[in-house]
Amino acid sequence: MNPENGTMPACGDNYGTLPECAPLAVPYVPFQQSNPKRYSQSDALNNGTLYPGLNLPFHIKATATSVPVTPLTELQALEFVNQELALYLDTHPNDAEAFELFRQYTAMEQEARAAYVANHGPVLRSETAESKTYTWLNDPWPWNFQEGGTK
Repeated sequence: MNPENGTMPACGDNYGTLPECAPLAVPYVPFQQSNPKRYSQSDALNNGTLYPGLNLPFHIKATATSVPVTPLTELQALEFVNQELALYLDTHPNDAEAFELFRQYTAMEQEARAAYVANHGPVLRSETAESKTYTWLNDPWPWNFQEGGTK
């Protein structure tokens, strides 16, 4: 608070840094701005958020490790970005650009899921309903793959 006039300093989107308006001892939840910057889908999955402005240093994070690029992680990244956009649209329903991105990512997710299921089997139990038999997943499971072969 400014002691001269009793006003609070402006608190904008600092894109991942703690603003001056939020001293360390005061809890601060960043206000998500309209039309915010966005990470790529793989960077969003690695950082746990689609929006750099919400990626604040809440805890000490060792060097970020990259998620390996596999058909399953690509599907997970699309699902993650779609969920982040849906949460953003809950609070910014009039952001036409974000809604269009949501529609595009929804279509990309549906295509990626269909391709993954066709090549690797169902991801969800409900996807087995389209088969002639109940086969949840043939071994090896997706996380059992290692680079250069299987476990």
